[in-house]
Amino acid sequence: MATQHLSPALRVPAASPAYPMAKPGYGKRSAPDQRPRTRDDFALLPTRERYVAGFVDHLPDGAAMSVKQLAKQLPLYGQQAVSTALTALSVAGHLRRVRCPVVGAGDETRWVFRTFWSRTARDNEWWNAYLATEQATLTAAPAPSASVPDTAPPPPWAPAEDPRPAPEGPDTEQAPEPAAVPQQRAPARAPDTEPAPGTAPATAQVPGTSPAYLALARLGRDDHRLTLSADDCATLEPQAAQWLTRGVSVDYLTHALTAGLPAQVDSPVGLLRRRLTDKIPPRLPTENTQPATPAPARRLLMECTDCGRPGPPQAFPDGLCRP
Repeated sequence: MATQHLSPALRVPAASPAYPMAKPGYGKRSAPDQRPRTRDDFALLPTRERYVAGFVDHLPDGAAMSVKQLAKQLPLYGQQAVSTALTALSVAGHLRRVRCPVVGAGDETRWVFRTFWSRTARDNEWWNAYLATEQATLTAAPAPSASVPDTAPPPPWAPAEDPRPAPEGPDTEQAPEPAAVPQQRAPARAPDTEPAPGTAPATAQVPGTSPAYLALARLGRDDHRLTLSADDCATLEPQAAQWLTRGVSVDYLTHALTAGLPAQVDSPVGLLRRRLTDKIPPRLPTENTQPATPAPARRLLMECTDCGRPGPPQAFPDGLCRP
């Protein structure tokens, strides 16, 4: 059980106007549906974690999130102390580090590193569901070409994202070990298997995370009149999947299901079943067409906040590679 720390919080320094931004596609990303800022934000965290969390919370999206850059702006703590604080914030449900691939010139694939941040503490189930939605969006989006800025060499002012701290000298100020950090609700047991370091995650489809299922699940977020239960999404998933097999995108499917809704929808599942049946697009002829070059699989991996080890989100309770 978490205990409240009554010691006064350290004054969080304001972000410098010159605080570096990561190159496009990297850096901080704010999670959705966060509560407004209040004076009691992070009140249950120890002093050091409140200090670091308050600073990160006020950084704009796209800000560099490497330990080195954060430590430069937080004079009370060195890189090792900041790294330990970020690990504690991951356990408390405020932070997740992920990497996703972008296609460069030729067969080159580069990884984009992002740090998702939530002022509101989230449990493991919420983070897994949110990152599954991000994975569906990544899968449905067209692969960027080599001309996209994400794959261009970083400008000289953009530091590389390195979540791990550099070795510190003897004069670097260290903070004492923090008090206990409130933990989020973790799974009853760790996954049976974990990927070996440097290996790709299993490619088996997790039930309920197909692009069709996730497109249906997100309808209620965009319009409350189309809120579906998990059973509703599972029931309609085969019909929605038929649309995607006919070559349409997830955005096309979503627009077709949400366009011209009546003012009141009494049965969202009934309305969507009818639209999925009546508006299904025709199959395009496949003869005399050149086979498309298969694009490389684009998958989103979570990184262990402590050591940077990559793997599927389900294998990282609390954002760490060990339970």
